[in-house]
This record gives sequence, C-alpha cells and structure tokens, in this order.
Amino acid sequence: MLKKLLTSALFAGFAGGLIFALLQISLLSPIIIEAELYESGAKYHFEGVADRPMADHADSHGSMAAAHDAAHEAGEAPATEPEESWAARSTRTALSSILTALGFAFLLAAAFGIAERAGIQITARSGVLLGLAGFAGIPLATSLGLPPELPGSVSAALEARQFWWVATAAISVLGIAALAFGKNWAHWGAGLALLALPHIIGAPHTEAFGGVVPPELQGEFVATSLAVSAISWAVFGLFAGYMWARQSEDM
Repeated sequence: MLKKLLTSALFAGFAGGLIFALLQISLLSPIIIEAELYESGAKYHFEGVADRPMADHADSHGSMAAAHDAAHEAGEAPATEPEESWAARSTRTALSSILTALGFAFLLAAAFGIAERAGIQITARSGVLLGLAGFAGIPLATSLGLPPELPGSVSAALEARQFWWVATAAISVLGIAALAFGKNWAHWGAGLALLALPHIIGAPHTEAFGGVVPPELQGEFVATSLAVSAISWAVFGLFAGYMWARQSEDM
C-alpha cells in the first residue's frame, strides 16, 4: 500500500505538476501581470464614476494623464519595483506549481487508499472522479467564501483568511467523504452539514469593497483559476489512478 501511495503521488505530482505549471503560465500569469500594472500605478481604474459629474471625472482623468505623460517625456518611469524577467518568473511559477501538485497528489493518493478499503477499484477513470471530488472539496469550496485574489485587491487579515481556508478545506473534504462513503442517512446528513458549516460561519472579509484592480479583471481571474484547478485536479487523478492500477497489476 505504501509503495503504491508513494509511486502514484510522485508520478501524478511531477507529471500533473508540469501541466498545472503550463496552465498557470499561459492562462493565469498574463492576468496577474496585468493586475500588477494597476497595483503599481502604471494603469488606473476609476471607481465611483457614477457618483461624480462627468466633467469632474474628465478633469481628473485629464490631470492624471497629463502628469503621466509629463513624467514619461521627462524620462521618468512610474514608481514600480524592478521587473522580473519572463524566464525567471515562469521558472518560479513552474517550481511552485510542481510543489503544490505534489502536495495535492499525496492527499489524493491517501484518498485512493481509503476508497480501495471501501471496495472501490482504483483506475484512471475512477481517479479522475476522485480528482474532481478533491477539486470540489478544496479549490471550489474555499472559493465560495474566499475567491482567488489578484495583486492590488483589498482583503481581510491574512491570518484570519488562512485559518478559514485551511479549516474549510479540511471540513469540506470530510463532508464529501461522508457523502461518498456513507451508508445511511445519518452519514449523508452529516456530510451535508459539514459542507455547509464553514459558509454558515462565513469567511473573513473587509467592511467595505475597494482595490485598484478592475472588477472585470478580477472576475476573469476567478473564473480562469477555477477552470485551471478543475483541469489540474482531473489530471492529478488521471495520472495517480493510472499508476495505482499499474502497481496493483504488478503485485
């Protein structure tokens, strides 16, 4: 069992992590880079335009644009941090993606062991289903309260958000396990209660909305992040399930 767990998790973590990294670099990194332009002041997003006369908005826009043009003509760049090269940024993203994938793959392989003890045969197909269950229990459930955020977003205290995220992920995984492996209404009812509990308590949020990132960009980032997560978890399950089945045939 331990050999199957390690082999499946490592194979899914590295192979699936490469695909996860490719999706991150090609789909998410461009959105993050765009958000950093707003965060640094290189781009501006105007909030509350409907609350001000259009003339005031035009004057404000014209003043800031003129100041930006004047600084550009004088050879001054916006006050931003030194830009990281695309290669360095992509390498860092790839490494963090593979490490994240390894962690999730080990969780998934542990779920395979529990499922096999419950009489479920682990194959590439069932691995995909269990991978999607992992997506529902971790990225999707936590995003209901704390959706993925871009640089420049306003959010609650980091410690409070981290605690809620970890607690919600753990409770949601237990809830899905109770629904999947439960054998009576008591188990299924407990699973539903666990899934609902973190959202009844509520995630930590600020008292008011804010931030410099356009809401349209934030919405695109949330949707893309969830799509990337769903694909990645399915791939983790596919690779881990395939390797688990191969190990079972060799035993």
